[in-house]
Amino acid sequence: MLKIRFKDKKYSAVWLVEPSISIGRDRGNPMVVSSPNIADKHLLIEVEHETLHLVNLVPGSQVEVNGNQVEERCRLKARDIINLLGVQLEIIDPKDESVAEPVVPKRTNPRAPKATGWALKANSSALGNRVFPLKLSNVVGRATECDISLAAAHLSRRHAELSIVEGVLYVKDLGSANGTFLNGQPVTEARVKRGDELRFDTLAFGVIGPADDIAKTTVRTTGRDNSSVRRRSYSPQPRAEEPAVQPQSSPSEADNNRPRYGSAGLSVLVVLTLVVVAALVFTRGG
Repeated sequence: MLKIRFKDKKYSAVWLVEPSISIGRDRGNPMVVSSPNIADKHLLIEVEHETLHLVNLVPGSQVEVNGNQVEERCRLKARDIINLLGVQLEIIDPKDESVAEPVVPKRTNPRAPKATGWALKANSSALGNRVFPLKLSNVVGRATECDISLAAAHLSRRHAELSIVEGVLYVKDLGSANGTFLNGQPVTEARVKRGDELRFDTLAFGVIGPADDIAKTTVRTTGRDNSSVRRRSYSPQPRAEEPAVQPQSSPSEADNNRPRYGSAGLSVLVVLTLVVVAALVFTRGG
């Protein structure tokens, strides 16, 4: 996919997206050339896949491609130079630019904002599946001064705002003409989560970001020893009262309660028995 930019690289390049982009003095154009002799819409670049055509909307004006005057329309290709009333524009291929430009080692900037962990990944080959890291506050739109500048004719100059508050991402539509959509639903302001799809009119992006707090929470076992249950003290249930049992005398006590007879007592008892027997015999004999 090709781009167009000022040859002096004064402003950011603009993507040449289907079906066309307009160039002129009016600030509603994807590419604004604020020269007094430029018409509000002076040029139109028609885009069909990789095929480009330049259309001169002001016949008779000085419009040249590689030094050749263009009265109505002509074919464009990468590295062509357009001269619009003294203002030079060029068609560039970003792939050529990435090869031509030397790789400069990145330096750590102590004042650079801390990475938020949030980003938008383009779901379109037209944007080369680019990833756009997000700051705490980001304006998305067609204007070159936007934090995320997307050269799409159907995009508003300031289309939407993305804000990160305490690690949470929010999107707010800035009154765009063609709307902002979250997972296919139009929104004015909403919270955005990782894996959602954000769409600014027809430009769709996947949301890259940290997991929600609930997703970070891990379920942990308490590790409590079940033996603590076994160690719980239980109060014994009261038993039904049992009938009182009379204490039994020990053998020694029983012996003590028996009548004791000495040797003298035993002799008296024998004598009395003999007397009784003799008396009975005498009585029967008489």
